[in-house]
Amino acid sequence: MFPNDFNYSSYNTKYFFMKSNTLFLFITLFGISFSPFSYSQDNNDPFRLQGEKRLKNIKMLTEAGENAEAYLSFDEKKLIFQTTFGSLQCDQIFTMNIDGSEQKMVSTGFGRTTCSYFLPGDTAIIYASTHLVDKDCPPPPDRSKGYVWKLYETFDIFMAKPDGSNLRQITNAYGYDAEATVSPKGDKIVFTSTRDGDPEIYLMDIDGSNQIRLTFEKGYDGGPFFSLDGSKIVFRASRPKTEEELKDYNDLVENGLVRPTALEIYTMNSDGSNIKQVTNFGRASFAPFFHPDGKRIIFASNINSKTGRDFDLYIINTDGTGLEQITFNETFDGFPMFTRDGKKLIFASNRFNKKEGDTNIFTADWVEQ
Repeated sequence: MFPNDFNYSSYNTKYFFMKSNTLFLFITLFGISFSPFSYSQDNNDPFRLQGEKRLKNIKMLTEAGENAEAYLSFDEKKLIFQTTFGSLQCDQIFTMNIDGSEQKMVSTGFGRTTCSYFLPGDTAIIYASTHLVDKDCPPPPDRSKGYVWKLYETFDIFMAKPDGSNLRQITNAYGYDAEATVSPKGDKIVFTSTRDGDPEIYLMDIDGSNQIRLTFEKGYDGGPFFSLDGSKIVFRASRPKTEEELKDYNDLVENGLVRPTALEIYTMNSDGSNIKQVTNFGRASFAPFFHPDGKRIIFASNINSKTGRDFDLYIINTDGTGLEQITFNETFDGFPMFTRDGKKLIFASNRFNKKEGDTNIFTADWVEQ
């Protein structure tokens, strides 16, 4: 999940994460501009790029706009995602069938939204929104401090029926509450909040009660997802260490900002114990998701980008070994999610977009080797 001011299209070529606050142009995180390039593709699988041996039968589900963070319903027949297109001024939440049909807005159409997810039984959804404070989109972050994410303190998490009706607020602490995902066991929700001053990960019961803090280390902790059995949580985090890094981090957090240029992947038990660092690349790694076997993690990163502007998908063992590059796109691939049987992958990409800056939702068959 990404802070909503992320421009996927501008991060590599605008949700670089929280989605994530704005799903957040060609991905602008590193101040790049987009220029068309030619794809080296598979003629028998037109959306697959050369080297993508783990993927086949890739299908594009959306055709225009800034679409990201598409997550499966529990029955895996639908997706819920955030998008900005047409007359929309900032991200709203939509659902669609797994084949891309019947796309419907289920958020209010006001404010900015992010980080949506289905609840057990697919009888309810959750998402974060700023609409209670202001019906207009919140202003973009101050870029005078470089590329930063704005963790809007007006974000709270809401629950509704799948059609958007019966909307109710489930977080009301002061500060940013967003990036919520649901345990496959159907009993818990994990999310990110600044209610205690630092962006940390919190846990609550499925009805929004019993909200407790899981992480306590200085740095941004966010984008959490559960393992299939609900016993583990994977997340992204920054860990400022030097005096200069700590000063920069503290100055930004005081103004509701974080700098996402150095993020690593971590795991912990679902009660917050046994935190372990998985990656140590010193780059921008985010959107981690457990493979159903619980032994591997797929994530997005600019590890192999010479410019730092190109994001691809990678998979790695939970002990940090066995890194493998999955996609080979010259722009942006991110927000991966496996089906429960591990046979299909959902992801967002700038590949083969019809308009500069557009990011679309894709599905692919996963090839186990």
